[in-house]
Amino acid sequence: MPHPRPFLQVDVFSSAPFMGNPLAVVLDAGGLDDAQMQAIARWTGLSETTFVLAPRDPAADYRVRIFSPEMEFPFAGHPTLGTAHALLDAGMQPKGARIVQECGVGLVQIERQAGGVLAFQAPPGAARPLDPALLPLLQAALGGTPASDGSVVEMGIRWLCVPLASAAACLAVCADIVALTALLAASRADGLALYGAHAADGPADYEVRALLSEHGALVEDPVTGSANACIAQLLAGADYRVRQGTCLQRDGRVCVTFRAGQAWIGGACVTVVEGSILA
Repeated sequence: MPHPRPFLQVDVFSSAPFMGNPLAVVLDAGGLDDAQMQAIARWTGLSETTFVLAPRDPAADYRVRIFSPEMEFPFAGHPTLGTAHALLDAGMQPKGARIVQECGVGLVQIERQAGGVLAFQAPPGAARPLDPALLPLLQAALGGTPASDGSVVEMGIRWLCVPLASAAACLAVCADIVALTALLAASRADGLALYGAHAADGPADYEVRALLSEHGALVEDPVTGSANACIAQLLAGADYRVRQGTCLQRDGRVCVTFRAGQAWIGGACVTVVEGSILA
């Protein structure tokens, strides 16, 4: 028989409700099987729903499984921060100075930073340059916006990361869904992550957009932890700030810091729905 399980919806990469990327969190998923988790994720209709379980690794504080409405992911960024936030809200006391999440890519370290910001250490990623033969398809996918290169970075999820001339160029992209679908298939990427630099006095250092093809329809993700983690691998060096979600009337903010060659992807989270789900 179904029974009440603690359930939250968290806005990630924003300190103001309804301006970031929403995440559904089932805090006690013990006893749910794969089909039940997938059905709940399909029902919430959000880009991801997470399910918290007892850890298998003694070094971890918890284990999380991450589902989109269609499939399970071994790792994703905004679910990592949102789940940690939900657990802290629920009174979780981490075993050590950092929160340790167990997921499909292994153990992920999460830090609590000043101002209520949480940051995760980006998992190791493998990058490969986009095949030059695919550049015409990339140009078509971007609706004619010039782009000279790109790299596919794999981090449990694969993003084709493409630099553009400026933040304005990034915001101006009007993607062609037919070409984008073909590009993602040909490059073996899950999504297209665009980034362009703001002027020195701009609202952030970079503007980012994350575009996907779902059942042949164009979908733009509001704020994307994994895409920003993949881009960070290409921009490793000085710390920087990102704005994302502008074209969706969101105001997502991501802070990227580097320590000992490792990228940390951070942002604020706020709980907007709290209750229980019968499952």
